[in-house]
Amino acid sequence: MRHYVVMGVSGCGKTSVGMGFAEAIGAFFVDGDDLHPPENVAKMARGEPLRDEDRAPWLKAVAARMQEGPNTVVIGCSALKRSYRDIIRNGAGGDVVFLHLEGSRDLIASRMSAREGHFMPLSLLDSQFATLEPPQADEQALTVDIDQSEAEIIAWLTEKVPDIQ
Repeated sequence: MRHYVVMGVSGCGKTSVGMGFAEAIGAFFVDGDDLHPPENVAKMARGEPLRDEDRAPWLKAVAARMQEGPNTVVIGCSALKRSYRDIIRNGAGGDVVFLHLEGSRDLIASRMSAREGHFMPLSLLDSQFATLEPPQADEQALTVDIDQSEAEIIAWLTEKVPDIQ
């Protein structure tokens, strides 16, 4: 069974695009933020970037969640480094495609500034970009520019996903 991770830096639209994409393909959506241990959420809320050691249990939880359902799962998860994506791929028990939402720092900063009630502060955006290792040619991944409407992004992903080998 194929699963999908909608990935990218904080504020790129993982939740909204992920929910729309999951609905479009008849899959179940999980917000990866909900799988973070409370210590991680508190750390980020204080403006402290997570370390690899902080992320490991979360990434394992993301992979485990893919194994739970009888249906395709779409998870919104930053998956910023290849090593993080490897943890997810290796633990998912199936085929995983990464859908990378890519955008300029200015665009994402403006979106983060406009959202309310999220634990991730704008002050961590630069650390997210510094950590980001975009998917490589040998990974099952699609990259889409987020400088378009949510509906256009979802339509493009829905159209392109069957082409992934």
